[in-house]
Amino acid sequence: MRTYLAGHRGMVGGAILRRLQNAGVEVITRSHAELDLTDQAAVREFFDTERPDVVILAAAKVGGIHANNTYPADFIYENLMIECNVIHQAFAAGLGRLLQLGSSCIYPRSAPQPMAEDALLTGVLEPTNEPYAIAKIAGIKLCESYNRQHGVDYRSVMPTNLYGPGDNFHPENSHVLPALMRRFHEAVRDGVDEVVIWGSGTPRREFLHVDDMAEASLFVLDLPKEEYEANTQAMLSHINVGSGTDISILDLAQLVARVTGFQGRISTDPSKPDGTHRKLMDVSRLADMGWRAGILLEDGITETYRWFLEHAESVRG
Repeated sequence: MRTYLAGHRGMVGGAILRRLQNAGVEVITRSHAELDLTDQAAVREFFDTERPDVVILAAAKVGGIHANNTYPADFIYENLMIECNVIHQAFAAGLGRLLQLGSSCIYPRSAPQPMAEDALLTGVLEPTNEPYAIAKIAGIKLCESYNRQHGVDYRSVMPTNLYGPGDNFHPENSHVLPALMRRFHEAVRDGVDEVVIWGSGTPRREFLHVDDMAEASLFVLDLPKEEYEANTQAMLSHINVGSGTDISILDLAQLVARVTGFQGRISTDPSKPDGTHRKLMDVSRLADMGWRAGILLEDGITETYRWFLEHAESVRG
């Protein structure tokens, strides 16, 4: 069984790659320089030549709020092209199995909490990442449409906020957890006695370790088709992946401070925006299928900080 893993250099793709290799699976990979997934002809030639048995689509153009606001055309175009090319050419090459990874940003900004799969397309998206979200929704609908018309088995998983080894620790473009980790690390290094976090500290966020995400992805991919279809719907087939618990930003900051050894003051700045008050995934569908997250947040942060220290030079930014 030969598996093509698109996006193996990303945080999630890297975790999936490690897991596949440990299981002895033959994995086909290509860097962006070797294969531009937005190039239809190149993707067609790749599938015609390599003929993999399974595809895991973890490749995407991703970024924070600033990048999404600055380059909305790039985000919607590149992600749509990647999905269209990989999914269609996989079908054209006769592949019956595919798993694509999406994002929790597919849900409306005012979706009831926790966000269940059936909240999809029920309201207005968050404006700051709407182009990216629409592309990810299109990926779900591509898989569902090929399933309905052609009888293939293409599945989608939607992760919550991910963290872990290989995360982006850039001072301006990183997400909240790696950003906090870097700030507290630098405060300890520089002898700073106070760290100020944006907003009131009361918003709550859910986090999932990337190794749990890799395990969940392969769990969903390997589910018998009858079991997958029994727990999903033809036009609502995606599956949420998360920890099922959330934490306030202030409590998260205190946890990161403890892991990094920061012993100074943690202050909040309510003049800065809080963002959405809560974003928690309803993971009951996946739990009913038999999978739950296994890595506790503090353990995962501790491991991630250890990785950060070992790679401090390469993540300096």
